Amino acid sequence: MVSQNGIKLAVHVITNHFGNLVANVCEYLLRKGPLTLEELVRFTELTSEQVKNSLLVLIQHNCVQAYSHEEEGLSMNVGGSTTAAKANTKYLAIFDNILHRLRFPKFLAIVTQKLDKECVELLEGLLQDGRLTTKQMVARASQRGLGEDVVRDCLLKLVTSQYVERCPAREPVICKLVTDETTAKINEVPEALEQSILAAAVPVDAIRFSVTKNTGFCINKEISSNSSTITGVGEKRKLDSLELDTKPDAKEEEPVLWRANFEEFIRSLRHTACIENVRMRLDDGAAIILSAILEATRREEKKVKMKTSVPLSLNSIFEAVMKTKDSCIMTLDRVRASLVQLGCPQRVPDDSYSIGLNSIIELARNDEVESVVLKRYGRDAYRMFRLLSKADRLLDTDKISDTTFVEKKDTPKVLYKLWKDKYVHMEKLILMGFKQSEVLLWRVNKPELWEHILDEMYRATLNLSTRLAYEKEKGNAVLNVPKEKSVGAAEKSFQLLEASVMKLDDALMLFHDF
Repeated sequence: MVSQNGIKLAVHVITNHFGNLVANVCEYLLRKGPLTLEELVRFTELTSEQVKNSLLVLIQHNCVQAYSHEEEGLSMNVGGSTTAAKANTKYLAIFDNILHRLRFPKFLAIVTQKLDKECVELLEGLLQDGRLTTKQMVARASQRGLGEDVVRDCLLKLVTSQYVERCPAREPVICKLVTDETTAKINEVPEALEQSILAAAVPVDAIRFSVTKNTGFCINKEISSNSSTITGVGEKRKLDSLELDTKPDAKEEEPVLWRANFEEFIRSLRHTACIENVRMRLDDGAAIILSAILEATRREEKKVKMKTSVPLSLNSIFEAVMKTKDSCIMTLDRVRASLVQLGCPQRVPDDSYSIGLNSIIELARNDEVESVVLKRYGRDAYRMFRLLSKADRLLDTDKISDTTFVEKKDTPKVLYKLWKDKYVHMEKLILMGFKQSEVLLWRVNKPELWEHILDEMYRATLNLSTRLAYEKEKGNAVLNVPKEKSVGAAEKSFQLLEASVMKLDDALMLFHDF
């Protein structure tokens, strides 16, 4: 569940982007879970029109998903007859999508590296406006001197790369929500509930990443499924035969809305984090192998938080490596050696290899927490924490002191500081004998520690974002000066804060999104 500091951060983001009125509605959805329009009006004490407009803004920017909840059973009419119970429309705040608004610069940077400038501009419009039809994208691009053909080609590239997708269903019907066990805590949204609602709204991939007639483009010719293409429902189409459909049908179909695919961007950032961690811990060769494997299997990943990479044979891995710019320095023997470095034993039955991505993420988390402990509590505390983290079991105070070479009188003091701040777990053991004695046992409870660290990061990000908003408002006159002329202290302070927020968000994603 999202902590209170996480909710405060999300509300702060919405307030900065859309104002207090919209943030008020969003806050109640985050704190109380899915609510109907009537419930929101009652809780927020706003007018029905104000709540509706706020919900429209949140839905437009992919921060809220509407769904219909069908009540089980029958309802009794006045005359004694029975009818099926009506479905209630509820609104669910999507916490992750709200925080993704902080990552828009990172998303644009990814597309800048992979595609051309026009694709970046098209994606920028989708990030700014939330959801757009093809006609709206063409109208927006025309203001920048870009024609329909450019929009067509850019949209195809973005959808082919899965950086852009069709918007989910407006109001999916959910028949059965959650069991009694998952609703033990009032006003909490179980993760399974949110996932089931979002999964019901998302169309299948054949539709999700397709460009067909009702999208505003008309597609006429087939292409091979092995090429980089967009697949329509029931047919495969050729990219260069895409044209704007100018003939209205007798029954005009509803235009398709497009949005940025946050899931693909987070997957890309997760892959980058894994590759850079491997590069730092091992060497460039292992990083090249991991990068090639992840790129070759990206389309086969069913979710972002994959525990392991999709299995690949040694020949397939070598072929993927040969497609990289560093292929000239890689031999088959070096590929084998790098796979061993990555802790990737060969799977005998099908001669394939799979890399543990979760273990790489956990090592990165350990490094992040150890750096925090070192900066905050000093080197002695760092050695103790590192010992407990690696041991992953209870150790007594004397054992910790002897292993880390810290004075026995200082060891309990340092451990108490770490325990007080929830970095280590303590248990008391009473020894009965000639003389009763008490032994303190210590360990690192990683699941609890990750939750605590994440909450601290929410709070730190909120504080930095609040300061950033203050500096931006305070130095508004300075910020309007062109960057090449802006060398003042206010501008430097703003840039430093902005970089700090982005850096802290990298760590936040490590514990929440990866």
